[in-house]
Amino acid sequence: MTPDDTDATGGLVGEQDEQEPRWLSADELTAWLRLLAVVELLPGALDSQLRRDSGLTHFEYQVLAMLSETPGRVLRMSALAERTNATLPRLSHVVTRLADRGLVERSSCADDRRATDVVLTDAGWEVLVAAAPGHVTLARETVLDALGAEQVQQLAEIADAMLQRLDPEGRMSRPAGAAGEGCPVGDDPGRVSSNGRLVHGETPVGEQSRGEPTMGPEEES
Repeated sequence: MTPDDTDATGGLVGEQDEQEPRWLSADELTAWLRLLAVVELLPGALDSQLRRDSGLTHFEYQVLAMLSETPGRVLRMSALAERTNATLPRLSHVVTRLADRGLVERSSCADDRRATDVVLTDAGWEVLVAAAPGHVTLARETVLDALGAEQVQQLAEIADAMLQRLDPEGRMSRPAGAAGEGCPVGDDPGRVSSNGRLVHGETPVGEQSRGEPTMGPEEES
């Protein structure tokens, strides 16, 4: 190393440039701050509405919704923790609270006695179905109705691009009921479509199995 390789403070020439952060441009900063505002405000709005109208926290709703989307309405505890982005201790506490209300049940998996499955009960299904309309109304009022059809598509693409980095294994976005996620329970698929019956005009499979007709857009009165 020669004197020419150092600056006046003794640091290596080029070292500061290599460590210099990639500062945000004005447009990037605006986008970033807007995203942070949404991330901060949206969970509170979702939680407040569900507590007020359905007696559920948003996390409890997510637990019920994830169970409803799987065949048999069952998931292994570890898989449910991944799908709800929760630690096992936190999830166990919430599952206990939901079980005390009769909304879920714990069961041992026949394929692995060391594993615990969580099953959505009929009472839990009814609570979820009753909560879904208010939930989807808020989803529309706070997010989707503020966007045009093209923007909704762009939002999905933007979220997917970020999830590829935040969730590269697809733990929170892979299809429900993947292999090894739970033991089969009964024959009723009992699935609430799109995270708690959020799709307009679509009757959950579990309700169809009870003999209720599917009301699509063409059949609505």
